[in-house]
Amino acid sequence: MDSFVIKTPSSSANIGPGFDVIGLALSIYLELHVTVDRTKTSSDEPLNCKVTYEGQGEDSGDIDLDPQKNLITRVALYVLRCHGQRSFPVETHVHIKNPIPLGRGLGSSGAAVVAGVVLGKEVGGLSHLTDERLFDYCLMIERHPDNVGAALFGGFVGTYLKPLSPEDTARTEIPLSEVLPAPAGGVDTGETPPDPPHGIGHHIKFPWTKEIKAIAIIPDFVVPTHEAREVLPEKYVRPDVVFNLQRIALLPVALGQSPPDPELIHLAMQDKIHQPYRQLLIPGLNEIVESMSPKKDPGFLGVCLSGAGPTILALATHDFENIAEKIIAKLREFNDDKNLKCEWQVLEPAEGTKVIRA
Repeated sequence: MDSFVIKTPSSSANIGPGFDVIGLALSIYLELHVTVDRTKTSSDEPLNCKVTYEGQGEDSGDIDLDPQKNLITRVALYVLRCHGQRSFPVETHVHIKNPIPLGRGLGSSGAAVVAGVVLGKEVGGLSHLTDERLFDYCLMIERHPDNVGAALFGGFVGTYLKPLSPEDTARTEIPLSEVLPAPAGGVDTGETPPDPPHGIGHHIKFPWTKEIKAIAIIPDFVVPTHEAREVLPEKYVRPDVVFNLQRIALLPVALGQSPPDPELIHLAMQDKIHQPYRQLLIPGLNEIVESMSPKKDPGFLGVCLSGAGPTILALATHDFENIAEKIIAKLREFNDDKNLKCEWQVLEPAEGTKVIRA
């Protein structure tokens, strides 16, 4: 009997001006509790794998426990089939514990992809696959390197991505997470899926000073990533691009300095590439960004949309409750639902994905 736990952090992408570039691993963890019972010689489970689930969305009916349809196990199958293994070992049980809110901009999809790639490595005995090589597999499936880079490597990361060929991304054997739920991808055509090119993406870890915490304010509604992408323009004017470039040059340095410089961080967290367009989907976002400042709000450093939203990420050194309550009040003020349910948590940068064996 082989038992282990895969522990993958949530993440916030698009930190400040770092649209599709900068990500932050956060201390809410997806866990896969995996058991491979090698005493059995056959299995009645599809693809020899039983999937069970607890956590966010478990009563919604949206979590598919069929290993051919669940994103985590489909990703694992992609890795296995690239290495000549058509199914899971007899008999695999994957119990998913997921406290990461779904569709809220906290990297639930990115965590699932990273955990799935690591699951494929572990059950397939593919010990030669390094984290850098696993990153290539992740980027075949999830085209946001800031989320999967943070979830795999941990910490505060900058990432970049090489374009893939249209031929590779068109292959139906690849479970592309951006096109879920339809078409599903990950189709078993019987062919060997395309192996990822080497070095699709790279990452660098930036320093993060321990005084800074991240307050995640999580409203009770969903913004699908594809809808958040659709509101973005095809082209940008030069001043807006320069605006972001200036700030992205400051942000990694500003967040690594101790003690933090509140005015510098507040300036460096500003964005003109995605937040102005997504405020249509998150009423109150613009008012939150415009109204809050270190001078008016003790402990406050900066604020941004987490990923595609609707979660708001505020960076602060203290006075977390007052900052969270002010943001929640603005969300309710500009939302049709004046009693909009919101949760908030104080989070810290998290370590990357780990495999834990007893």
